[in-house]
Amino acid sequence: MNTLIAAAAAVVAGLFLAVAGTLQQRAASRRPEGGTGFALVGHLVRDRMWVLGIAAAGASYGLQAVALSFGTLTLVQPLIVSELLFAVPVSVRLRGLRLRWRDWGAVGLVVAGLPVGIVAASPSGGDPVQPFGAWLPVLIGVAVLGGGGWLLTRRLQGPARASAFAAAGAVVMGTQTALYAATIAHVRQGFWQTFTHWETYVLIVVSVAGALMIQKAFQSGPLAASAPVIDSLLPLVAIAIGVGLFGEQVRTTVLGFTGAAVGLALLIGGIVALDTSPVVRKEQRIEREEQDETAEEEEETAGPAV
Repeated sequence: MNTLIAAAAAVVAGLFLAVAGTLQQRAASRRPEGGTGFALVGHLVRDRMWVLGIAAAGASYGLQAVALSFGTLTLVQPLIVSELLFAVPVSVRLRGLRLRWRDWGAVGLVVAGLPVGIVAASPSGGDPVQPFGAWLPVLIGVAVLGGGGWLLTRRLQGPARASAFAAAGAVVMGTQTALYAATIAHVRQGFWQTFTHWETYVLIVVSVAGALMIQKAFQSGPLAASAPVIDSLLPLVAIAIGVGLFGEQVRTTVLGFTGAAVGLALLIGGIVALDTSPVVRKEQRIEREEQDETAEEEEETAGPAV
């Protein structure tokens, strides 16, 4: 019964996540490029479509918590990632396009790659409560990777730019997942004690930074260029922190390493195939036209400069 509850909650969470990603990306992609992530969110909070997307994301996170309460990460995470099977086709279809067999294959590679890697590694155990000194190298590494990914976007165009923003955001949000686990561990010891631990406050900062990066990813390119990167890299970062910092155990047999390598290869292959897809690039051009139209409408509304 626990497995059925976890599976059902994870599938519904995936559906809500697909709705959230589609609505948020559709709203963000209409905003003209340029400006900071804070400026982008400042415009988006007045967009009803984006607000609905945030509400759907909140529902998804709640269902994910239910799923993880009844099932393991190896069961829940692959079912949640299956949201790509809904989100990417719907996002493309909304702009009058259709995925080709090559594109469906790329989505399938991403959806298959994560469960293959997780099941092969089979992480378990560990303690999320660790001293700040142990966390410090992780936080510095995440800051370097996230900042480096953000700087890299200045040299990229098209779907690759959206993927780079998504990668930077996924690294940060993967760290947020690990910090969330540590915060939950403190909550179990006493709700008010949570506010006496540094993890709670770093969690807030990391959550805001990751959210801004992901919104920039949604603004910069089609959902097919950002969602697969986020859905695959985020749990991998969380698992890596779990193994390296929390002391979680993974399968170290030849079969375990081989499965993890195959899963990673499938993820990378699927992401590259989507970034170079003619359909995704055409969707990118349509989004650029929408951004130009939005910029022109805002200039007309503002009127001539005084």
